[in-house]
Amino acid sequence: MNLKPQRREDPDVNLTPLIDVVFLLLIFFMVSTTFKHASELEIELPESSARPVRHERKALELVIDAQGRYYLGEQAVVNTRLPTLVRALQQAVEADPDRPFVIRADAQTPHQAVVTAMDAAAQVGIERVSIATTTSPSDAEEAP
Repeated sequence: MNLKPQRREDPDVNLTPLIDVVFLLLIFFMVSTTFKHASELEIELPESSARPVRHERKALELVIDAQGRYYLGEQAVVNTRLPTLVRALQQAVEADPDRPFVIRADAQTPHQAVVTAMDAAAQVGIERVSIATTTSPSDAEEAP
């Protein structure tokens, strides 16, 4: 029989799994939390009794026919290449750079022709591009 007092080891608690769980919970809450965006703030705009003044300026129109040919105003553009269209737009925009720009394309126009026109407008520095559309007869009948 051994009567010597036995030495007891102190209990050891391993904290690594506990820290792992805490980090996982932290990551879960960070990912699942929704944040409010500044653009969703509700603001009340000031009121004015005056009507906005509308200056009617003739828009610079680029017409694209069903074959993809370009017409700037009443003049046909020499060819359908991008550099040619860019030069034609630069000449037209020099007189009035803030003039509205409208693309009026045929319904059967190839998509590439419209994209090329928009690319040329961007290269010239035209920031606002409008695409002209018409209302269908069924939409006009439904309007009050």
